[in-house]
Amino acid sequence: METTRIGTRGSALALAQATETRDRLMAAHGLPESAFEIVPMSTSGDRIQDRPLSEAGGKGLFTREIEEALLDGRIDIAVHSSKDMPTALPKGLDLLAFLPREDPRDAFIGRSARTIMELPDGATVGSSSLRRQALIRRQRPDLQVITFRGNVQTRLRKLEEGQVEGTLLANAGLKRLGLAHVVTDLMPLEIFPPAPGQGAICIEARVDNPRVAELLAPINDAPTATALACERAFLAALDGSCRTPIAGYASTEGETLKFSGLIITPDGSQAHDIAAEGPVSDAARIGRDAGAAIRAKAGAAFFDGWF
Repeated sequence: METTRIGTRGSALALAQATETRDRLMAAHGLPESAFEIVPMSTSGDRIQDRPLSEAGGKGLFTREIEEALLDGRIDIAVHSSKDMPTALPKGLDLLAFLPREDPRDAFIGRSARTIMELPDGATVGSSSLRRQALIRRQRPDLQVITFRGNVQTRLRKLEEGQVEGTLLANAGLKRLGLAHVVTDLMPLEIFPPAPGQGAICIEARVDNPRVAELLAPINDAPTATALACERAFLAALDGSCRTPIAGYASTEGETLKFSGLIITPDGSQAHDIAAEGPVSDAARIGRDAGAAIRAKAGAAFFDGWF
């Protein structure tokens, strides 16, 4: 029996996502655990801790080394957080499956207050995401918002030490780590829209490997794949990366897809939103058209200094 090697980042969350993928594959095919090997890998994004990722190169920093391992055959599949994935993938690779999406909302974890609105004037909040930083500033322009790097456990430790009074993390990741109890407030999607892909695990593989395509097909969640096709098309139309504060969320109801998107300046002072819907079969077109429409609505000057 051929062992399927699953590439992943080495953080606790990444390993939890790889383990969930392995367990779903075992259940779908009646395979033993020994049929799979989880291969943790270090990425540039994990190693760079001294500056914002937006200054170091953006989203691809979390995927480059893993994709190189895919292309040269050291691993068979790669498990990623969808929100970390660039919209343009290396030639020969594709996203072949998405697991059922977890809660897409952002979670606030407060030390001295339960919500962002209850924080004292001038309090310091930490986040590594430009989108979250911009949305915090929009809600509370008085707060000091600082870049806050590290994995989930590192950020929670920094919070406990008092380096900041609050931080925001993806609720999906906290739930997957069994840390939902640390959340003091869940941010409503309408006020604090998520990053495109947030809460969804994607699986990347070589397009010339039919064995792997057959292996992954039964665990692909169609509603999540459809929603992500729309969100990623929206992101691609805006040239989205870690350097751009962009939010987007799609959901399906029967044969209808509903999408909402937002672009916001890094200081939170200006924002434009858009809503669209249509048949699920048009998911990518809906996202692409929404991206083009919001770009036209904002005007070229809105994007000055973004890229």
